[in-house]
Amino acid sequence: MSFFFSRCWGSEALLQIAADIEGHPDNVAPVIYGGIQLGIHNGTRWTTERLPIPPGLQLVMFIPDFIGKTSAARAVLGPTVTREEASFNIGRVAFLVNALCQQNLDNLKFGVQDKLHQPQRGEKLYTYLFPMIEAAENAGACCAYLSGAGPTVMAITSGASGDIFTQREKERTDWAVAQAMLQVADEFGIKGKLVVTQASYEGAKVVKADPPFSTGDITFKDNI
Repeated sequence: MSFFFSRCWGSEALLQIAADIEGHPDNVAPVIYGGIQLGIHNGTRWTTERLPIPPGLQLVMFIPDFIGKTSAARAVLGPTVTREEASFNIGRVAFLVNALCQQNLDNLKFGVQDKLHQPQRGEKLYTYLFPMIEAAENAGACCAYLSGAGPTVMAITSGASGDIFTQREKERTDWAVAQAMLQVADEFGIKGKLVVTQASYEGAKVVKADPPFSTGDITFKDNI
């Protein structure tokens, strides 16, 4: 194993293996590297780049207690995309990337707008989606959207930098947004949990090594 990774680590072997299994790097890249990741297949291999995380960005997630099957979520999508729909989404993705790079949280609400999957899934699978998005934004969220293929709804809020529990209440909007999302869930009879957290800058990490890297003279992080 050590030989394998010493020979292949420069080629991001773990990313290549995991993305090949999933068919895309959307989930595995953030898990491996942390943060917000952009990923593509360049014709030869999977490659990813990190986007900046604006200071104070907080994540408010409503996670229903049922599982949304990707196969069912894909089944409600049409087989074709119009030119207008494609143009709309391309522009929104560019706006989203720019908002993150410029740390302009106010523009996130435009960047997450979509015509390719949210309208279809909101109509046929998750009827609570758009009422919850509207409620979250009205309560102060910068934006809200369907997380992946669902059923989780993600809202992004602003706040001061650092741990959320060190911030004054007036510096945060997550509590009001969380309450608004829970109210919509209750109105639609959807049970679940509400999680407030922040984006992780760190992805997968080594927790134990044999032989260890740390010695009597040099100690690495977490005493690995």
